[in-house]
This record gives sequence, structure tokens and C-alpha cells, in this order.
Amino acid sequence: MTFESQDVERKTNSILRVLAGSSDPLGSIVIARKLKDLGVDLGERAIRYHLKLLDQQGLTRLAGRRDGRVITSMGHRELKYGLVKDKVGFAISRIELLAFRTTFDLEKRSGLVPVNVSIFRQQDFTKALRLMKPVFDARLCVSNLVITSGEGNRIGDLLVPEGRIAIGTVCSIVVNGTLLKAGVPMNSKFGGLLQIEDHSPVRFIELIHYDGCSLDPSEVFIKARMTSVTQAARNGNGTILANFREIPALCRPLAHDVISKLAKAGMNGVLHVGNVSEPICELPIELNRVGIILIGGLNPIAAVEEAGIAVDTHAMNTLVEYGQLISFKELF
Repeated sequence: MTFESQDVERKTNSILRVLAGSSDPLGSIVIARKLKDLGVDLGERAIRYHLKLLDQQGLTRLAGRRDGRVITSMGHRELKYGLVKDKVGFAISRIELLAFRTTFDLEKRSGLVPVNVSIFRQQDFTKALRLMKPVFDARLCVSNLVITSGEGNRIGDLLVPEGRIAIGTVCSIVVNGTLLKAGVPMNSKFGGLLQIEDHSPVRFIELIHYDGCSLDPSEVFIKARMTSVTQAARNGNGTILANFREIPALCRPLAHDVISKLAKAGMNGVLHVGNVSEPICELPIELNRVGIILIGGLNPIAAVEEAGIAVDTHAMNTLVEYGQLISFKELF
């Protein structure tokens, strides 16, 4: 495949992603704006050209007399299975994009916060909440703040399907975003399974590097049933989802200040901050760097999957206003 044809595929795939995230027909003007939010700069004329190609392939269709398009079932299949090679490194790209788009202001307690969205069947939701409660009580989550939405409504950019209820849990990328806003660069290395003994982190027993995975590693571990979050929440021994980051040693004091303010705002996603150039949870740290362990935002969802309840999870998916979040306890 030539570079030109690969470029065309990437652009059309981006357009399909935008259409898949909307319940209404979209025209070229709106598509161009949404693509720009995703870091894709494509003019209206170019978008109209690609839409015609997608129409011819049966991946999109015209809705009504105007130029509004909707994605077809064939388009959804293409979006799910196509361009596998183009997805390599997509996890790290999503982390960087969401961190950049996070606008949470620590002083004003306002702005956009990244969330993972998990969708349940309506009949499973009450039981799922009961299964999540011990995890929230044990603080094996980024935050006790969540957002919920019913069928036909949205959480951020995601539309909740008919017969479903969705819950958004705060994503650990909120730490990346607030540190970035404060001037602290953070290197996201990998997501993994962290062994917990007597309520304390011991070591990573599995890990997946972000730059070699098209999915959030947490999704992989959850679907493979490799976690024991419920056990960790109840007796302090088990394996939970966690993420590993690094920052420059010079930024450690500033990072501590930001992390402290995050905790006061209900964001307790930082499990452990290491010392300069010293190992953390048995992981070697580069010279003049500091390791940081973040709690995985999907730990409550992992507990639900451990109990055999099906969940459709969209990790590192979207952003919501901080003011829309409520305490998990309010759901009872």
C-alpha cells in the first residue's frame, strides 16, 4: 500500500469515528470542527470529497436533502476491524490528547476532566453498583466522583444506547492533564497489574506498554479476567489495575503540590511517588527521574466483570465538566 493510500484511509477512518460518535447526521462544517478537536486538520472541501468516497463504499449515507451524513452498519464494521496497523501506538496518542484537552482548574474547581465510560444493561445496573461499592470504599479508584446517564443521553461525546445505563469514572489521565497545565511533563510508560499485600503496593506482575498497544491495557486485563480487585478491596490482598508514569526529578516538589490539591478536589489517583532515581514497586528508574504509580480508573468496573456481569467499556474516552460529577454514594 502506498503512502498516499494509507493517508486517505487514515482520514476516512477519522471521519467514520466522528460520525459514529453522533446520533444526528453531520455536515462537513461540523465534521471539520470535531476532527480538529481530535488533532486532524482537514478542510470542508476535502471532507466532502472523502464523504463521497465513503458513500460509494456503503460506509456512510446521505440523510435528507442536505449534506448531513450518518454512518452505516458496514461503516461500523470497518471502524471496528479496519486499519489494525494504524492503531499501533493509539493508546499513547489518546493519553497525550486527553491530557492536553483536560482543562481542570485546581483553584476554581472547574473545567474538563477525562472519564472512562462503562455501559450496562438496565437490569444489571443496581447489582453492578453494589459490586463497585467496596472498591470505592477502599479508595481503589481515581476518585469517588462519577457521572451517570440513561438511554438517549450522553456522557461527554458518547451517546448511551437504548436499554442501557452508563457510568463515567474519572480516568487517571486527570493527573497527566493537571501536571501538564502546571508545567510538569509526564512520561506515560505502561499500564499493568499491581500486586497489593496488606493494603500496600508491592510490585507489578504484568504490564503492557502504551506505545505498543491499540487498547487501554486496563481493558485487556479486565477482559482476560486477570484482576482480583474485589478481593483487594475486601481484605487488602489482590491485584489491581495501575499505571506507571515518570517525571523529571526537578519537578518533584511542584508535582507534590499539584497532587495535594488534586486530592482536596476529590481526585486521589496517585498511589505512590518514588524518590529520585530510586526503584518504585521493584521497577528501575532512570537517572534524574521520579517514578509515579497511579491507580487505574477502571478498578470499580473490573470488580463488576469479576462477578460475570457484561460491561461495554470505553476507556480514556471523553471529558466532562467537573461540576457534573457527583459522589458515588449519591447513587444509593
